[in-house]
Amino acid sequence: MKRVAWLLVVALCGWAWSERQALGDFPGILAAYSAKEYCSCRFVMGFTPEYCDAYVKQWLPLSHLQENTLQRQITAQGLGQRAQARWQGPRAGCRLLP
Repeated sequence: MKRVAWLLVVALCGWAWSERQALGDFPGILAAYSAKEYCSCRFVMGFTPEYCDAYVKQWLPLSHLQENTLQRQITAQGLGQRAQARWQGPRAGCRLLP
């Protein structure tokens, strides 16, 4: 039984090492995805803030989600990363801010 557990730990460590780039990028992807999706939900599709909040939060939890209606800008924070998206216009939709 100890050998099986040991082999499982070694295999898991090997997998984590081979996927280290993707695992390191994931926290930033969560914030960026949430900001962009919420922005599109609100300003492209025209849904209510309550609907878009529930839509974005159904996937992964965020620590912060803020809407600036006047600037049509969304700020999302999750897993220690922050991202912003802004509505560019009716033909361009929403774009992540650098």
